Amino acid sequence: MKRYINLLVWFLVIVAIVVLFQFLIPKQETIKKLTLNQFVTAVEQKKVKEVKVFDADSTLEATLKNGTKVEANYPQTYLIADLLLKNKVKTTIERTPAWVSNLVSAILYIIGPLILVGIVLFFMMRQMQGGNKVLSFGKSKAKMIGKDQPKTTFADVAGMDEVIEEMEEIREFLANPKKFQALGAKIPKGILLYGPPGTGKTLLARAIAGEANVPFFHISGSDFVEMFVGVGASRVRDLFEQAKANAPAIIFVDEIDAVGRHRGAGLGGGHDEREQTLNQLLVEMDGFDPRIGVILIAATNRPDILDPALLRPGRFDRQVVTDRPDLRGREAILKVHIRGKPVSKKIDLAVLARSTPGFTGADLANMVNEGALLAARHNKKEIDTAEMQEAIERVIAGPERRTRLISDREKLIIAYHETGHALVAHNLPYTDPVHKISIIPRGQALGYTMTLPTEDRYLVTKSELHNKLAQLLAGRAAEQMIFNEVTTGAHNDLERATKIARQMVTEYGMSDALGPMTLGQKQDQVFLGRDFAANPDYSDRVAFEIDQEIRRIIDDSYKEAEKTLREHRDKLEMIAKKLIDVETLDGKALVKALGKADSEAASKEKD
Repeated sequence: MKRYINLLVWFLVIVAIVVLFQFLIPKQETIKKLTLNQFVTAVEQKKVKEVKVFDADSTLEATLKNGTKVEANYPQTYLIADLLLKNKVKTTIERTPAWVSNLVSAILYIIGPLILVGIVLFFMMRQMQGGNKVLSFGKSKAKMIGKDQPKTTFADVAGMDEVIEEMEEIREFLANPKKFQALGAKIPKGILLYGPPGTGKTLLARAIAGEANVPFFHISGSDFVEMFVGVGASRVRDLFEQAKANAPAIIFVDEIDAVGRHRGAGLGGGHDEREQTLNQLLVEMDGFDPRIGVILIAATNRPDILDPALLRPGRFDRQVVTDRPDLRGREAILKVHIRGKPVSKKIDLAVLARSTPGFTGADLANMVNEGALLAARHNKKEIDTAEMQEAIERVIAGPERRTRLISDREKLIIAYHETGHALVAHNLPYTDPVHKISIIPRGQALGYTMTLPTEDRYLVTKSELHNKLAQLLAGRAAEQMIFNEVTTGAHNDLERATKIARQMVTEYGMSDALGPMTLGQKQDQVFLGRDFAANPDYSDRVAFEIDQEIRRIIDDSYKEAEKTLREHRDKLEMIAKKLIDVETLDGKALVKALGKADSEAASKEKD
């Protein structure tokens, strides 16, 4: 019945448009046919007001002073222009034939309304078929990945075995829900994946959909919010309706913090569009029927700013951390990314994994791709260890800048600066081994010293932090010792050293003067931004003591670096001069050169 009512409404609209068109288009007036003699007589008697002459087919149309329209033909030999000019009749000459002009009028009068009716019918049919985009603001923008499209499986995910084990439960529930329902178990309605960027949250969600072999709806949190009020909530409703219609299904909302931020924290009060969208999302998640088989998976880098109502049991029941991969995880990820690529058999993935601490899955993928690009640039048939090592450095520090012109004096300063870092790192007990030292500009750095840990560590001791500070300050100490002058090259070292020292005092409780305290509480109002994230909840006297402690820690570390460099000044000069010649030294070459220097010094003492 509703369909027939709609058809009747559209029919009345079409009739109204046609009637309106009839009123807007002037009707064609009846034109009287005259002979040439009759027309000439009318002109001579001053009865003609204006004339339109169609030169192409020797016809004319005239308007008499009484308003009558007349037309006549004249032979091409007849000088019609002289007649009209002599009697001072307003004349217009048309080069287009009269029949063309009449045809255009006919098209506007007859065919025009038909075209208009066709356009109206077209939009009417589009709306009946659900394709009217003009009124579809409230439709969800989710992209559906069906069963017949290419699948991502758990075989494509590596470095997160514990997370995959958690997700196996979801896959099994979607494939065989009766097994859980028989025991009265309820599958989690929502799963929140959180961790640093590039750790594989989106990849993991696609793998779950591929393993479960169910429809997968993918949407970003920012796709819900528009400038129109109520659109976000409408899109949330539409998304869940689509998922329920295709159940069992998975909804994946990427970057949910765009719509799920803590309510009441914004500057616009509690009735802005984003918060209304979040309210609708909370209602839809709470109204899930566990028997339907729709599971919501969301990903974010900032779980701390999400609304508590979104994280409570019954909505996001399970929160899974996707952290940076460990040593074995990085090796497994590298195996996935070199799959199908011509890789040399000499490449040891375990060594590459040890050389990439802190890399995420995205970093490792970028590293392998950079290695392939470098191999192609060198016209090689396969990717070798040299390309992979260069790719690691490109990811960490950026590409080399060999074309940068550096004076000999600056090159000497850089060499002593980087040698200072390397020498202190080599001699202090709680530092990481030196992997590479170079004075070739790379990225924004004029030179760099790369130290890599031998194993993954999750706790850092106070002694390790002090040695780290001494290593950072060793470059400036070397400049002061050799040149009795300092440069701006230690800017980044000083910035990092000051940050570590402040964290030791205010966050880690590693100050003997202030004791095991955390100074400066975090703000709950996340909308204020990072500049106001810390609230100084201590007095001015304590602030002075904090500054004093930071100064003491940095001074002690600087003295430690100076002491180490004085004890090994001969090695400092020897390595710096060698570095100027070869520009780059790896860890093994550095150890070999220092060992040779020790043996020479021992032989001199015997002599």
